[in-house]
Amino acid sequence: MTTTDELKSRPLPPGDFGLPLIGETIQFFRDPDFAQKRHQKYGSIFKTKLFGRPTVMISGSEANRFVLTHENQYFTSTFPPSTKILLGPASLAVQGGLNHLQRRKILSQAFQPRALAGYLTDMAEIAQGYLHKWERLGTFTWYPELRNLTFDIACKLLVGVDSASETLMGKWFEEWCQGLFSIALPLPWTKFGRALHCRKQLLNQIEQIIRQRQQSSDPGQDALGLLLQARDEQGNSLSLEELKDQILLLLFAGHETLTSALASTCLLLAQHPDIVAAIRAEQQQLNLQSPWTMEDLKQMTYLEQVLKEVMRLIPPVGGGFREVIQSCELNGYQLPKGWSVQYQISRTHHDSDIYTQPEQFDPERFNPERAEDKSKPFSYVPFGGGVRECLGREFAKLEMKLFTALLVRDYQWELLPEQNLDMVAVPTPHPRDGLRVNFWRREAEN
Repeated sequence: MTTTDELKSRPLPPGDFGLPLIGETIQFFRDPDFAQKRHQKYGSIFKTKLFGRPTVMISGSEANRFVLTHENQYFTSTFPPSTKILLGPASLAVQGGLNHLQRRKILSQAFQPRALAGYLTDMAEIAQGYLHKWERLGTFTWYPELRNLTFDIACKLLVGVDSASETLMGKWFEEWCQGLFSIALPLPWTKFGRALHCRKQLLNQIEQIIRQRQQSSDPGQDALGLLLQARDEQGNSLSLEELKDQILLLLFAGHETLTSALASTCLLLAQHPDIVAAIRAEQQQLNLQSPWTMEDLKQMTYLEQVLKEVMRLIPPVGGGFREVIQSCELNGYQLPKGWSVQYQISRTHHDSDIYTQPEQFDPERFNPERAEDKSKPFSYVPFGGGVRECLGREFAKLEMKLFTALLVRDYQWELLPEQNLDMVAVPTPHPRDGLRVNFWRREAEN
């Protein structure tokens, strides 16, 4: 146990705070290799200044373990000011301590196995509708289409709204997302200012939906219906203001990161036809009749390895922010109270001490014999970890698996030439030119 005096004698991590006030915030937004360059210079831990606050960036499974298992002791969740304001004060994401744990229990009721099984039919129907649409289009830019797909699925399964991407709600949501990771200047012409306006519109729409449900004899079996009926151990339910912020958070979680993961899946499979062939071989061997059940999807074990490898190679979230609530020590360096810490998911997933040839797309690394992610705890963290592990992770994995199985079974696609496939990091990784493809239905095999 390190004493207070010993802790104070520890050096601060190496690094540079950058400019007064803003520090290195602009470089953080603009340079996708921001952290990588500094890790190469300073090692696995360095200091910088982001969003006006001294920040330590760390990488590696052991650093992940330290941060993610000391929630509420040394660390609490934090976000950049723009994200915190736009998610809202009642959002589970910005809550801490006992309140976070109690609210998490209530929200988790919308993601229990029984609830997920109830979502499967609508999820498959919406996915099939988009696949048919893309077949008719033939040539299109995939990333914006995938954004619409995941938003339609999220709105249908969370609040019972059909084809939401075609409504004003879809337009407001896109504008709101654009401001989540921006500089928090509340002026009408800034990304943040426009996002604030759209948050207000979205909350008004969500409130109307909630009030209609509250007046109905049937609250429904979507996530909102389950949350309206949910109670904690003391019998308390979510207030209207809490419900609005939580629904907005769930829409974001069920859309933004999932779109990134699906876009990465489509890109990587287009670049690895041998892996597409192996997914199809598994499906032919299983010979399952559609519509698929949850048990059917569980049998697609190779497909599961492929999707794990997608999220290892291009994790939808590059890292997570925490605030230091009690000074502590990591790797011989002092982490002072009041500073921020960001743990690096992407860099951990590319650690050659954990993963063989980490830059290669190799789903076999997750087969039971190799199981490279099991070699060290917290070495595979696409959904975070600890008490703040992503609440909707099983929902996301289900949607990814169902969509990819339908896509690979019935369709083929190829990347159009002369497009920029470099990944834009903000708000979540996606190909710079939006992933332009030719798309067509496979001919039936005898």
